[in-house]
Amino acid sequence: MNNVHIDIDIQKNKMEELLPEEQSLIMKAISATERSYSIYSNFAVGAAVELANGKVILGANQENAAFPSGLCAERTAIFAAQVQFPDQPITKLAIAARNKNGVLKQPITPCGACRQVILEIEDRYKKPMKIFLYGTDCVYVIKSVKDLLPLSFVGDDMAG
Repeated sequence: MNNVHIDIDIQKNKMEELLPEEQSLIMKAISATERSYSIYSNFAVGAAVELANGKVILGANQENAAFPSGLCAERTAIFAAQVQFPDQPITKLAIAARNKNGVLKQPITPCGACRQVILEIEDRYKKPMKIFLYGTDCVYVIKSVKDLLPLSFVGDDMAG
């Protein structure tokens, strides 16, 4: 038997330690929480993606009474970006969330389905996507979704 050790690199920063353009992207994700349709969970998530061309696309979670029919903020932003700018890689993704008490103190992470979508975007463009997970207490900065999904599965894996 062999053990496999996986290193994951996540930075924990204060907002003011980030570059102004990174802070701006996070602020856009926070503002996107106001566009969430989350009447069932009262848990609003906002996302902002920055493309290689500098464009920023927002997303917010959208719920539905038939719960599987809703969609996460990360995927609404990513899919909108891909439709509008299919030739542009996504270079950065910021995520924030709020509940009835306001913006969360601790950052939230993307769900498994969103992690897979982010992974496939990175794989498609062969470029890592810098991820900012915002909470009022700290911001996690992740260099690539592979640090959130280290044993990943992409299209090339199906070729055998």
